[in-house]
Amino acid sequence: MKIFLIGFMGSGKSVFGKKLAKNLGLEFADLDELIEQRYRMTIPGIFTRFDEPLFRDLESKTLKDFIINDNFVLACGGGTPCFNNNMNIINESGISIYIKMNPGALASRLTKSKTKRPLIAGLTTEELYDKISGMLESREKYYSLAKFTVEGINLKTEDITSLPGFKS
Repeated sequence: MKIFLIGFMGSGKSVFGKKLAKNLGLEFADLDELIEQRYRMTIPGIFTRFDEPLFRDLESKTLKDFIINDNFVLACGGGTPCFNNNMNIINESGISIYIKMNPGALASRLTKSKTKRPLIAGLTTEELYDKISGMLESREKYYSLAKFTVEGINLKTEDITSLPGFKS
C-alpha cells in the first residue's frame, strides 16, 4: 500500500502521517526530509542557493525514486502535487489524500511553527494570510485531484481508515 498525503504547508501531513503509518503498520517518510538527506542541504538552503524551479526538479526526482518502494505513508511537500506532473504520478502509484484546511487555520499553525519555510519567510500575519489564500487558490486545482479529501482540523486515523473504498 502506498499512501500520499498532500495539502498546504502546515496542514499536518508529517505529524498525521506518522500516526497513520503506525496505525497501518507502514513505513513513514517525509519528502522534504528525503530531499534534505539526499542532497545534504536544507530546503531553505536549496531555495537560497539555487531557486524554486531547481528545487521542484529535485523534489520530482526524489518522489519518482521513492515510489518504487511499497508499504509507506509519504508526506509530500505542499507544492509537490502542483509541479512536473507529480499529481498524476502520485495518483497512478497509490492512494492520495488531501488534508484540507482554511487559510486562517493554516496561518495560525504556520505562525507557531518552528520549521523554516522559504515561501513565507518574513511575512507579517496579514501578509501570511493573503499569501496562503492566494497559494491555496492556485493549488486547489491540483489538490482536488486527490482520491480522498479530509478536513485537517482534529483529524484522526479513523477518519482515513473508515473512508469508503479505503482498504488497508
